[in-house]
Amino acid sequence: MNPQAVPMIEVVVESENQPPPAFRIGSDDDWIVEWRGCKSNDPEMSEITCEVSSEPFPFLMKTRNGWYIEPDPLHKTARRLIRPTVILLILALLIHSMEPGLVSMGLLSESFAGSYRIGPLDYPKLLFAAFPVFMIPIAFRMIANLRDIRRQNLFIASPIESPEIVLEVNSSGVLANRITMPIDMMAVRGRLQVGITVPERSKVLEALQRTEGEQPSPGMSTKLPERRITSGEELGTGVGEAIPMPVAHPRVLLLEPMRVHDPGEWVSLKEGSTEILFKGPVNDWPGSVYSALIAVHWEIVIEAIRDDGTRMKWVNQVIRPPSTNLEPIEKLPVRSGRAESP
Repeated sequence: MNPQAVPMIEVVVESENQPPPAFRIGSDDDWIVEWRGCKSNDPEMSEITCEVSSEPFPFLMKTRNGWYIEPDPLHKTARRLIRPTVILLILALLIHSMEPGLVSMGLLSESFAGSYRIGPLDYPKLLFAAFPVFMIPIAFRMIANLRDIRRQNLFIASPIESPEIVLEVNSSGVLANRITMPIDMMAVRGRLQVGITVPERSKVLEALQRTEGEQPSPGMSTKLPERRITSGEELGTGVGEAIPMPVAHPRVLLLEPMRVHDPGEWVSLKEGSTEILFKGPVNDWPGSVYSALIAVHWEIVIEAIRDDGTRMKWVNQVIRPPSTNLEPIEKLPVRSGRAESP
């Protein structure tokens, strides 16, 4: 989506709680998130009422806390193959439409030209070579989804205990004084990351002065009538598949990425390490802020491997104190909402 073609949303937030210190991430001609006080020369803006807190909302504790299964690597391979296989299929149909001229000029052998008749229909010969290749990413996705479903069912049948982690937040990052993993898990690496979660659909529509059930705003789909699967699908901002196929479970076992995401460096978690410092991203981000429109969320992510070879992630929320006098961050780090994306 082109950010310059989407109107900027500006509202006045009314809350009984103390507002966070001002911050600005991004620029006016790109994606931008800004929280500031009202100015005398501000144009007239709509007002919304919502809670502002430094503690995460229950929804985030359900979707970004605990153990999550790493999606099968075949998902990423299949996504990379979609574009070349579609191009191959289009080229095959294009060449078939120009076959008489290409054959007369000697650019195409007659053995590749023409069609095969199957029943009452004719099928281009080139299609028999291009279509099986076109089906490869679809087959890969099916295999990967079946593997993910099997791993999720195994996790449900044999859940993993939570690790014991003692975290201490300081100015340079988050210090882990102790990380004790379950007996059947081995920690590989971890990092501290920050991002901005998907805003609540009702508040977005209220800020845009739109009504539910009418034409949705740019970048949003019609609200789904089904139960919650992922935050993006329910809120209408996850147009298309955000995560691989989940199983029926009270908690989603595949972690949906934050659309705005700025991670720190990975830190190796060797056995016997007593103190580990997780440094944050290079940019100076604001502390933990939670509201219906803007929610700045900090968390620790630990990658681990189960005894059966299943790669998993442990996600633990971190409450960072407010930061004042922040310098503006020039670029808002927007990323894909797909779980298999790097």
